[in-house]
Amino acid sequence: MCGLAAIFNYSSRRSGVSQKELVQIQDRIRNRGPDGHGIWLEDRIGLAHTRLSVIDLSNAGAQPMIDSENDSVLIFNGEIYNFKEIRKQLETKGYRFRSTTDSEVLLHLYQERGEALVDCLRGMYAFVIWDARKKTLFCARDPYGIKPLYYCDDGKTLRIASQVKALQESDAISNEIDPAGVCGFYLFGHIPEPYTYLRDIKTVPAGNTLKCPLEGTPEIRRFFSVSQVYANAFAENRAQPSSNDALATSGQFYRAIRDSVHQHMVSDVPIGVFLSSGIDSGAILGLMREVCNDPIDALTLTFEDYKGTSNDEAPLAATVAELYGARHTRYTVSGDEIGGYIPKFLGAMDQPSIDGLNTWLISRAAKDLGLKVVLSGLGGDELMGGYPSFRDLPRSVNLFRSFKRFPNLADWFRRVVQALISAGLPVSPKSSGLLTLGGSYAGAYLLRRGLFMPWELQDLVGTEFAHEGLARLAPVDYLREGLRPDPKTAFGRVASLESTFYLRNQLLRDSDWAGMDHSVEIRTPFVDSVLLHELAPFLVDVNARQDPKRLLATTPRTPLPAKVQHRRKTGFTVPLQVWLESIPMLDGWRRVPLLSKHPCHWARRWAYTVMSPIMQAT
Repeated sequence: MCGLAAIFNYSSRRSGVSQKELVQIQDRIRNRGPDGHGIWLEDRIGLAHTRLSVIDLSNAGAQPMIDSENDSVLIFNGEIYNFKEIRKQLETKGYRFRSTTDSEVLLHLYQERGEALVDCLRGMYAFVIWDARKKTLFCARDPYGIKPLYYCDDGKTLRIASQVKALQESDAISNEIDPAGVCGFYLFGHIPEPYTYLRDIKTVPAGNTLKCPLEGTPEIRRFFSVSQVYANAFAENRAQPSSNDALATSGQFYRAIRDSVHQHMVSDVPIGVFLSSGIDSGAILGLMREVCNDPIDALTLTFEDYKGTSNDEAPLAATVAELYGARHTRYTVSGDEIGGYIPKFLGAMDQPSIDGLNTWLISRAAKDLGLKVVLSGLGGDELMGGYPSFRDLPRSVNLFRSFKRFPNLADWFRRVVQALISAGLPVSPKSSGLLTLGGSYAGAYLLRRGLFMPWELQDLVGTEFAHEGLARLAPVDYLREGLRPDPKTAFGRVASLESTFYLRNQLLRDSDWAGMDHSVEIRTPFVDSVLLHELAPFLVDVNARQDPKRLLATTPRTPLPAKVQHRRKTGFTVPLQVWLESIPMLDGWRRVPLLSKHPCHWARRWAYTVMSPIMQAT
C-alpha cells in the first residue's frame, strides 16, 4: 500500500508546479509508504509517491514509475490481484518488463487498452497516469472504493492525494468547512462521498475515473455500481430461471470465495488476519489455511472492560485460531491506556467517523508484530445479508408505504412525537420520521442507519448551516442514487444500500486511514467486484428464510465450530459509552442540551466529540 499526490496545472493561465507544495502534500502521507518515496516534475505536471513494499521489494518497484517508450508516468496505491495473468497476456503481445510489480503491469496495460484498462482489473486501487502523448491526466478508483482518491479543482489546477489532510497541507486550498459534509456526518456517522468536511476538496467516487486533458475540463465517469450488478443478476435469473437452492448445492459458492481469499494472498511479505469471534473472519482464516502452508498470525482485539462478558471476542477467536493452526495474539486495551491513545487516534483520522478506533488499535498491534499485510472479514455482512437491515427494511417499506398517500397525517404524527420528546418523555427521535420516511427503501435506510435526524441538526450546527447542508446533500435523494438502476429485489436493494454507503463511506474508509497510519495494508476478500459478479445471481433472490452466512461458516473444509456458527450477532464493539462517561477529555458533549439529556445513545455523543475539534480548528 502506498500514498500518492499530484498537481496538474491544466490551464494555460498557469505554468509550472511548485515542488515545495508537492513535497508538503507528500510529507503528510509518509506513514502510508515508509519504504520509499519519489517525485517527478515536468512543466505543468508533478507526481509524488510514498511506497509500502509488498510486491517486488527491490528498487525496481519505485515510483513514480516511468514508461519512457510510451511517454507515460504512473503513481499507484493498492494491489492488483490478477496482475500475473494480465502480465502473461501482455508478454504474448510483445511487452517487456523490468520488475515483477503489479505497478508496471498497470502501466503497460494502459498502453494496451487505454481507459478501458479498468475493465480488466481485480483489486483495490487508486492510481494516476500522466499520458504525455495525449497531454492528459487519467485517474481511477476501484469499484468498491477501498482505496481513497481526493481532489481539489479550482478551474485552473487539479490537486490530487490519498488523504484529505494531505491536500490540506497546500496553502492554495481553503480550510472552509463544507456544510453538506458536516451535516452528512451527523446524519450517517461518516461523510458521504463525494463530499468531505472541506468545501474545496471532493472524493473521486468509487468505481469512477477522472480524466483531465491539458487546456480541457476534468471529467468524471462511472464504470461500476453495486446496484447495476444486482439488476443484471435479476435479469439473468429471469431469463434463465433456477432454484435459489442452487446457492446451497452449487460448488460455485465455495470456489468463488476460496478463489477470492487466494487472490488476496498475493504478496512477497507475510500475511496475517484480523480474527474476531464471528463467521466472516473465521471463514477467511479457514480458507487461508487451505491455500497456504506458511505460518499465519491471527490477531484479536479485546478490552479489559469486556472481560468475562459476551462482548469479549478472545475466547472463541482462540478456539478458531487453534482449529486452523494459526499463531494467535490477543491484544488487550484497558480504560487507563485509552486516554493516551485517543489524541493520536483523532490526529490520524483523515475524515470524521464514529468508527475506526478498533481498526486503528488492532493495526497498531499488527505493526508491533512486524506485519505489513492482513486480511479482514469486513464486507461479509453486506455481501451475504448479515445485518438486521436485510429483514427490517423490507418490513418497514411494506408497513409504511401506504402513508405516502397521506402526507398531512405523516406531518401531524411527526409533530406529536417531537412534542413528546420536548416534554422529556423517553421517545426515540427516529420514531417521528416513521410515516414520512419508513415507506421507501431510501427513507427507511436513513431511519435505520441515521445517527441524528435531519430536523435535529440545527441544535448541533445552527439553523442556517443545517439548512444549507441539507439543501445541498438532499439525504433521501442521495440515498436513492444508490438504488439506480433498481436491483428489483429486497435483498438486492438492501445489499446495494449497505455496500454503497455504510461499507464504502465508513468501514472501508476507516480501514484505509486507520491501517495506513501504522503502515499496515488491510485486504478484504469479501469486498471484491469479481466475487460479487459470481455470487449476485445466487444472492439477489435470497429471501428471509435463507441464510448465506450459515453457508459461509461451512465453506472451509473444516467448518467453523458450532459455537461460532450459532453465536448471536453482536458486531464488533468498543466500550466508548464507558469512556465517554469517565474520561474528562471526552466530556464536551455535556455542554450540548441535545446530548446531555437521558437517554442519549453513546454514538451521538461520540460523533460530537469527533467533529467539534474540526469545527473549532477551521
